[in-house]
Amino acid sequence: MKKIIALVLVLVMALGIVACAPATETPTPTTGGTTNTGSDLSGTYDITMWVSEIDGVAALTQEMIDAFEAANPGIVINAQIEGVTEADAGSKVVADVASAPDIYCFAQDQLARLVQAAALAAPGQKAQATIKANNDAGSVAAASVAGTIYAYPMTSDNGYYMYYDKSIISDEDAESLEKIIAACEANNVKFRYALENAWYTASFFFATGCKSNWSMNEAGEFTSVDDDFNSAAGLAAMKGMQKLAQSTCYDSNADIFTDAGVVITGIWNANAAADHFGENLGATDLPSFEVDGTSYHLGSYTGNKLMGVKPQTDAKKAAVLSQLAQFLTNEENQMKRYEKYQWGPSNKAAQASESVQANTSLAALAKQNEYGQPQGQIHGSWWDIAKVLGADAKAAADDAALQTALDNYTTAISGLFSMTEDQKNAWGVIGNICNTNWDTDFAMTDNGDGTYISEVLELKAGEEFKVRQGASWDVNFGVEFNGANIVVEADGKYQVKLTWDGAQTGTVELIPAE
Repeated sequence: MKKIIALVLVLVMALGIVACAPATETPTPTTGGTTNTGSDLSGTYDITMWVSEIDGVAALTQEMIDAFEAANPGIVINAQIEGVTEADAGSKVVADVASAPDIYCFAQDQLARLVQAAALAAPGQKAQATIKANNDAGSVAAASVAGTIYAYPMTSDNGYYMYYDKSIISDEDAESLEKIIAACEANNVKFRYALENAWYTASFFFATGCKSNWSMNEAGEFTSVDDDFNSAAGLAAMKGMQKLAQSTCYDSNADIFTDAGVVITGIWNANAAADHFGENLGATDLPSFEVDGTSYHLGSYTGNKLMGVKPQTDAKKAAVLSQLAQFLTNEENQMKRYEKYQWGPSNKAAQASESVQANTSLAALAKQNEYGQPQGQIHGSWWDIAKVLGADAKAAADDAALQTALDNYTTAISGLFSMTEDQKNAWGVIGNICNTNWDTDFAMTDNGDGTYISEVLELKAGEEFKVRQGASWDVNFGVEFNGANIVVEADGKYQVKLTWDGAQTGTVELIPAE
């Protein structure tokens, strides 16, 4: 399963978050290729790490650690490396900082929550200066709160752009949503854009100047939102989105390329795009659309992956972890990740390399990022509320129906701030079940013994679901905490049972109903 960085910084300052002071500078090992001649940090260190769950990343990370040890004789690192998706890492850490790993990788929108939870040790002043000098401004901002850098930038590639078939869409026509739609319709190919996913739906609203900026208190609770999707600008966004959603070429699945003339996606689908389009591959920023005589360039979310270090009681271990994090995110190692996985570097020297400069996908992303907004802290329920707008645009018969959709959106958001404590703590079942599409929570009853159970639900084989607390994705269980969806194996009537320890341990069972 998770707006602008300046607002996050203002938010944190307004909330009066007490930042962990940057680590005291101590004699440290090298982060480059030279040998460390000092012995102050010599010793054996047992550390735990979370890295991307993608196959091979853990092994590559161990190779990098071996190189760090070779460059720093006397330092031995025994690392236990586990694969955890960056999208879930922050929530897992915040839920139990004490048992969190020493080093973990996470998506930048989780930064403020991690700082609030005192789960990040800010690098020392020299390290902060190095990070700032070596990485692009966007990634440095993504790693910072109130002017202090709290994490180590790893990538600048978490955004989306457009792949297209150059044999049917010219470079000039690729700048116009209307012309692209016409070309796809004429050639009977799909225009794949996940407009029933709020991460993508927001692109139309950003295009017309709309915002949805969320505020949190010191406890990490959302207290208010500055949102103007329900406005004249929002109605223009809905009209633009409707042009595509009601086209015969539209398809909301942007992770498959079959019969596609256009796919709006990101670097993670670069290989699939190359395989599908072949020599006709085109990649560029998103197009503009026109509503009532005004042209709007589609916006997007942007993001970075960061590496964080948990605060330590042992000053020597803290210094080693900081230097190790700098090493793992330096130019050489960012290039190794780029070469193996096409992860876009945040390191400026790596970005300037010939191979990165020649990468079609990263060039398209850089172009689109000029219209992007960094993803900040967002209420977990917003993703369900906003994703409905794409389906509403497709179904609307007139402007009045579009306005009704925006009114319903406002009502749903307002309801988030009027929830009782019981509602916030309540558990529910959600999925593509019982004729719903991840937009309805089926209530579960608290048995008072750490177990919760639903009413009888009629489920079908292949349907998927999870259980979540407070109609939000902050705390949820699938096959594990914040894990994959549970897939129904056979048709039948079932009750869903959750057994939960109040933190990150829980099991979900399907109990056949008599």
